[in-house]
Amino acid sequence: MLDQETIRQFREDGITVVRGCLSEKQLDACHEVFAWNVANPGPNNYRALDGTSLATHIDNANPNSKAKLDALVQGLPFARIFQQLWGSEHVWYFAEEIFAKEGGKSGRGPFHQDTANLPWAGKHWGNAWISFHRLPAANSLQVVRGSWNGIEYDGASFANPDDPTDPLHDDGVLPRLPHIDRELAQDPNAWDLVSFDVTPGDVVFLHPRSIHGGAHVDMQTPNRHTLVLRFFGDDATFRELPRTNPKHARNGFLFREEMAKLNEGDPFRSPIFQQIA
Repeated sequence: MLDQETIRQFREDGITVVRGCLSEKQLDACHEVFAWNVANPGPNNYRALDGTSLATHIDNANPNSKAKLDALVQGLPFARIFQQLWGSEHVWYFAEEIFAKEGGKSGRGPFHQDTANLPWAGKHWGNAWISFHRLPAANSLQVVRGSWNGIEYDGASFANPDDPTDPLHDDGVLPRLPHIDRELAQDPNAWDLVSFDVTPGDVVFLHPRSIHGGAHVDMQTPNRHTLVLRFFGDDATFRELPRTNPKHARNGFLFREEMAKLNEGDPFRSPIFQQIA
């Protein structure tokens, strides 16, 4: 059972950590899938930042590893954890995202909300952020406290390393992301950030509508390998995205055929997403 402070942190701050969440065996199983994904990139492997200071191996929802991941999540404790974090009776597994930053050469990830490029709405969304390296809080994921329940911003294009606010949709409706790193450089108290040091086996849980980023590597913390597993619950609905960016218009860029069957406000459900509780 989770303690009430852990649940409060997730529901109010949009981020919490569960220490020793995964056993050594479970962590090894996660790393085996992570390593396979890195060695066998899928069609959503993101390379736009190659050759820049933000170069990172990023991959999403690799269809070639879906069977491995569907089997993996059955042996992990995330169904009962998300039931408690959300207060949801049911839990579904969405897909994975992987990050590999190496050699101390990848800077801070742009702050963003996952809901800017994925057609998600509702309270019952959660990412389980699993790192295979020991990370101090300064090199860990950072979240703007409480932002999951605040303004919905335009997304980050992730295409301009000199401007992390370069808009994804630019539809004239969603406000542009604030330049959080620049504002923090001018005033370290400009934004209320939350992050946790992690040891392998710890898992950070966040609401993907939270503004999050950071997690850079440097000479003291040269490598960060992270497997993110995404889940949703009873209060998860489909939200149409702006139609100004062809790659993301309406359906987002993942599971496009399945998303085409959903309408604004529909419960977020599809046979492709396995129910684990």
